[in-house]
Amino acid sequence: MRSLKFFFLLPVLFWAIPSFSQMIEDPTTWKFEAKKKSATEYQLIFHLELKKDWHIWSLHPGGDGYEIAPSFTLDPNPKVKLKGNATEKGKSITTTMAGIDGKVTYFTGKIDYIQDVMVTGSTKLTGKYEYQVCNDKMCLPPKDKDFSFDIK
Repeated sequence: MRSLKFFFLLPVLFWAIPSFSQMIEDPTTWKFEAKKKSATEYQLIFHLELKKDWHIWSLHPGGDGYEIAPSFTLDPNPKVKLKGNATEKGKSITTTMAGIDGKVTYFTGKIDYIQDVMVTGSTKLTGKYEYQVCNDKMCLPPKDKDFSFDIK
């Protein structure tokens, strides 16, 4: 009889656990800046501020491959060409974590993600960024959000 009760309780648990993580307010604040470096070169800067006790994985998190690194994808635009890969600046921590094979790297506090681009003429750059944040108890589901930069 006990196993029968557990069998009926199981779907409730699978419904409740994901719902709980959706009740937690996103602990991130994002701002965007297009910094002109020359007549045709810009830095797209994604400023991120995390609430206390939260972290975001590095662009190269290490670990066992289950960590979801932030990513930034520009929509196709004939006036824009990427120059290299995105970089990150902030306080990184490399350590081992229980339940993860190998060392992982993550950031806390304030982080800047920087992508250099070559731009020919005024345009609007649009795209999406994806990220996942965690604390010492759980990781929130990954989020996809839109971004845009006006280049004049």
